[in-house]
Amino acid sequence: MLRRLDLTTLPGDQELRALLPRPAVDVERALPAAQELIADVRERGAEALVAQAERFDGVRPAELRVPAEAVEQALDALEPTVRTALETAIARVRVGSAAQVPPPTSVELAPGAVVELRWQPVDRVGLYVPGGKAVYPSSVVMNVVAAQAAGVGSIAVASPAQAEHGGLPHPTILAACALLGVDEVYAMGGAGAVGAFAHGVPGIGLEPVDVVTGPGNVFVAAAKRAVAGRVRVDAEAGPTEILVIADDSADPELVAADLVSQAEHDELAAAVLVTDSADLADRVDASVARRAAATAAAERVATSLAGEQSAIVLVADLEAAVRVSDAYAPEHLEIQTRDDDGVLARIRHAGAIFLGAHAPVSLGDYAAGSNHVLPTGGQARRVAGLGAATFLRPQQVVRYDRAALEAVRADVVALAGAEGLPAHGEAIDARFEEAR
Repeated sequence: MLRRLDLTTLPGDQELRALLPRPAVDVERALPAAQELIADVRERGAEALVAQAERFDGVRPAELRVPAEAVEQALDALEPTVRTALETAIARVRVGSAAQVPPPTSVELAPGAVVELRWQPVDRVGLYVPGGKAVYPSSVVMNVVAAQAAGVGSIAVASPAQAEHGGLPHPTILAACALLGVDEVYAMGGAGAVGAFAHGVPGIGLEPVDVVTGPGNVFVAAAKRAVAGRVRVDAEAGPTEILVIADDSADPELVAADLVSQAEHDELAAAVLVTDSADLADRVDASVARRAAATAAAERVATSLAGEQSAIVLVADLEAAVRVSDAYAPEHLEIQTRDDDGVLARIRHAGAIFLGAHAPVSLGDYAAGSNHVLPTGGQARRVAGLGAATFLRPQQVVRYDRAALEAVRADVVALAGAEGLPAHGEAIDARFEEAR
């Protein structure tokens, strides 16, 4: 079912990256359409958002701002087992996110010369939760809890209007917002929602935000690129992806189950196994075919697994597997080998890493305590997953007394003169004039 890619002889890094399976997603091509939708929202506000909901979601929302009572009613109607599961996820992600907040630090460079570093949250964030083929209350948890852990005071959530729910976001999304104490929720989706967060919509009381985060389709990713000069954004999330490094000690049934679980998300989802065992590859492939045919979303899974973005990659050894994984820089990396920690020590690039047979990616999607909003498409080489730090800014605080300043007075004056900025040096000298 999965195509085979023989990389038992590895090329150079640049050629290797070009050979690796990727979905055919081009954010650059989606950018003009996203920019047009954002411009429409900027110019026409609520009217544009309603028209976009009609066009893309098949419903005309009666209200873009979800009434507070609808949020509370959704929580009252939530299935008890789902509520318990959400509460477990919230508690675990809250502990994990709190641990990400850096403590303030202070360094004394010399007596009386101190530079402090403190972390300040942004004032306001806009958190996007996609609609589409599935319902993602877990994305509400991941976005909101990370922002709350950072100390953000103003949080707004947007999710597409649903025709089957009277133009409101899905009730499970609303219930998750209620559990987290978020009452500013909007029925808006796609690029228009990102544009609304970035520019504000006075007609519905939506104030601009400082940071926009959350997963979405290619148009959401393009919209983030379009507004990145105005607000901070997280990674341009594309289709989800899993890469599993496994040797002949791995259980092929567990590896197959994890590959199928990611393929369930979307026809463009990527499922990749990298192994030095041809026997394991054969057994995983057979299990994947059986599981894919039996799962509820069999057609979607089959499309994902048969696509160019999914493959079994054969390598010579685990050292080569590490090279392939780092070249790919997966959103989710699973390691199932005889020496998981030894392989982990050599890994450099991944959004989140799941170690051993009992840490599947689906655990991270919900209740591991980690965050599931992660960079895709190789962005893990340079971008971190969502966390408390996404909403924090480091600020330096400089404390010098007179003696400490005098100790570097000559150096500052000399450098100011060398740069042709004598007033900089004069600002130092002024503090030592006789009259003072």
